[in-house]
Amino acid sequence: MSESSSNLTWSQTIKSYMDKRLMWVFMLGCSSGFPWVLIGSNMSGWLKDAGLTRAAIGYFGSVFAVYAINFLWAPLVDRVKLPVLHAMLGQRRSWIFLCQSIVLVCTLFIAGVNPANDLMFTSMLALGIAIASATQDIAIDAFRIDTFPKSESSKLPQASAMAVIGWWTGYSLPGYLAFINADSMGWNGVYYGMAVIIGVLMCFTVLVGEPNTQREALQQKAEQRHSQVVGSQLMSWITVTAVEPFLDFFRRNGVRVAVTLLLFVFLFKIGEAFLGRMSIPFYKEIGFSNEQIGYYSKLIGWGATIFFTLVGSMFNVKFGIVRGLMIGGIAMSASNLMFAWIASVGPSENLFLATIIVDNFTTAFSTVAFVSFLTVLTGQAFSATQYALLASLGNFGRTTLASFSGELVDYLNDWSLFFIITALMVIPSLIMLYSLRHYFTDLLEKAKKDVSS
Repeated sequence: MSESSSNLTWSQTIKSYMDKRLMWVFMLGCSSGFPWVLIGSNMSGWLKDAGLTRAAIGYFGSVFAVYAINFLWAPLVDRVKLPVLHAMLGQRRSWIFLCQSIVLVCTLFIAGVNPANDLMFTSMLALGIAIASATQDIAIDAFRIDTFPKSESSKLPQASAMAVIGWWTGYSLPGYLAFINADSMGWNGVYYGMAVIIGVLMCFTVLVGEPNTQREALQQKAEQRHSQVVGSQLMSWITVTAVEPFLDFFRRNGVRVAVTLLLFVFLFKIGEAFLGRMSIPFYKEIGFSNEQIGYYSKLIGWGATIFFTLVGSMFNVKFGIVRGLMIGGIAMSASNLMFAWIASVGPSENLFLATIIVDNFTTAFSTVAFVSFLTVLTGQAFSATQYALLASLGNFGRTTLASFSGELVDYLNDWSLFFIITALMVIPSLIMLYSLRHYFTDLLEKAKKDVSS
């Protein structure tokens, strides 16, 4: 994929979005974002209403840590064929459907408990949702990569945009419905409503088409190579499943560059993660109501994200992923300062609206470039495993480290200073991105030459 596709006119760029496969990616993106509502913003709101401390809410979010380690079992999603479901739905959709079923069961159990009185049981159910969701993400990302291979390089930012739009639709729209109904229905009633949404998402999974790839043929070739070394068919299957995807990544990039790439992926969104974990408690402490949070943060935020994600993907199609990463990272950092502004002036609805719009613009813009670049780094034979390795590192900051966000706020005792610190957290990754800019460009050019040769 070339660093710039500016030979396309804006009209041609817009028309290229008329592809039904992009709708498939959007539908599955909704399934990917939805569990974050169940154990993220909804649960934070419920726990805050139940009287739990900020530190307790922050630690409860540690269930998201499984997103940071899902690459450990990603090889199973690449290689294991599920009984019955595989014959009906194929490799990718069968795993997605299984995970959605687990999320549904756990959600129904959560709807019947009071987390303030039974926090441990609620935490275990949330952990079950997190594990199923993290596994589902592996299969959904692989579905997108398999559907849009590097031979259709101009489609990568578009597919990334549809995945992002789907994720935010699955996260924000149900989140909006939850918060505006929380006071009247109660959080238990809200979770029963969330279970219905899961059923709708499972129908989507059945309806989309399974992508056709050369994955199995490439995996068989790798098994033949490994069997010559280990001398056993069983051992070759194990080593290809557990080792080859990681060896392939380091072999293609070189150890030094591969490690630097992994560090960049890890650092890029740490500041956003810290902000995101504490955003709901912040809104409530400043003085915004559940209905205001639902309307501005969820509904308006969802609409802004969809619009700005499309804009960001068009920019990346025309002008390149590297520029998108750099500009998006700087803007994403600067937007955090608007939250510090809210903290200093209080619950101004106009400022809240402006902050939500700016934050969603910068986040959407940078995320499209980020997802597109991670896609370029994956190989076809082990797309699920390699993308999961990269995405899990990207999630590490927003899952594990961000669990300490509540402690940081308590230590600082100053919301404005907290948001300023989150803005500064992106600087190391931007320095790293600048140092690797030539490698990024060469990598994208090589991908284009490999397709044309």
